[in-house]
Amino acid sequence: MSVALFLVEDDADIAGLVRRHLERTGDFEVATFATGHEFLAACERHVPDFIILDLNLPDTDGLTLCRELRAWESTRTTPVLMLTARAGESDRVLGLELGADDYLPKPFSLRELAARVRALLRRVQWERGVPGGIYRDARIEVDPARFRVVWHGAEVHLTRREFDVLWNLVSQQGRVASREQILDAVWGLATDVDPRTVDAHIRTLRRKLAEDVIETLIGSGYRFRGQP
Repeated sequence: MSVALFLVEDDADIAGLVRRHLERTGDFEVATFATGHEFLAACERHVPDFIILDLNLPDTDGLTLCRELRAWESTRTTPVLMLTARAGESDRVLGLELGADDYLPKPFSLRELAARVRALLRRVQWERGVPGGIYRDARIEVDPARFRVVWHGAEVHLTRREFDVLWNLVSQQGRVASREQILDAVWGLATDVDPRTVDAHIRTLRRKLAEDVIETLIGSGYRFRGQP
């Protein structure tokens, strides 16, 4: 299932670049809004999974919008990333105090933006326990709150990175994740990490669990294979 993301940005060129970059992964459905009024009206109709919020808008400012979002019950816990040219410390501190989850100054890297979005989503998934709190099937149990894996009734020790890779695949709910998507989701902003590090972690997971627990789709990526 795609992530419904609302992007509030009055610069049409920036909005277009961000939307195309995120939608190209196939993980996001991005709706863009040039004014705070349009954005709030859309939130009343449909609560997004994630919000990217510019501070400088023609009819209001992102700080005011963030304050209002945190006052609404429906959007109180929706992840918010502030994206703005106002990079002063006071702006960053105020934005975070008003409830923003992260802050990225302009100019920015599209890859860094995508990595920050995935990192925030991953944190929210762990906090809420997606999918369904604790994942269980006929042979494995994965508990994201306690970073615990039980395989055929016996607890298996995984490193934090190994667990993160496994949980990222489990939370895809049967979808294929490319090496690059896993790299962004698990290693985040560590862009100097060799993409083949993902392959090494997959091999370790197969050795600790079973060869068929993670399926390789040549040219596409990896997929977790659950059992009824």
